[in-house]
Amino acid sequence: MTVQTTLAPELLRIFERQTKLCDDLEAVADSLPNRTDRQFCLHLARQIGPLLKAAHDIEEKHLFPAIIEAHGGGAELVERLRLEHIEDECFGEEVQHELMQLGQGRPVLAPEATGYMLRGFFEGMRRHMRHELELMGQPVRPAA
Repeated sequence: MTVQTTLAPELLRIFERQTKLCDDLEAVADSLPNRTDRQFCLHLARQIGPLLKAAHDIEEKHLFPAIIEAHGGGAELVERLRLEHIEDECFGEEVQHELMQLGQGRPVLAPEATGYMLRGFFEGMRRHMRHELELMGQPVRPAA
């Protein structure tokens, strides 16, 4: 199902911000264990919760009504996307906690586990954005 809608500027901006966060998290994962910038980890940790909340609010405001309007079964898809938002926010809290610990020099996880966690989170975010762009019939940036 493709939703024919013009992307709201808010939605484009939030996707750009999420993409930047994913790129930054990937840089942190690549820097583990010996080249980690602790201040950068703290900076990213402070961004995750507010950015996810803003992104989900904007998606629910602009994208979800278009999905429901475009397809009779769109309500089921929207409900699934809402559940994914909850999962993303919970995972985001775990990532935020680990980044705070890294930033304070007290990592909880082994470097390999932290890298795996970060990659799982940002790859999930990228997949989520690609799916929503595809639903809107928009060009999708190739996966990194």
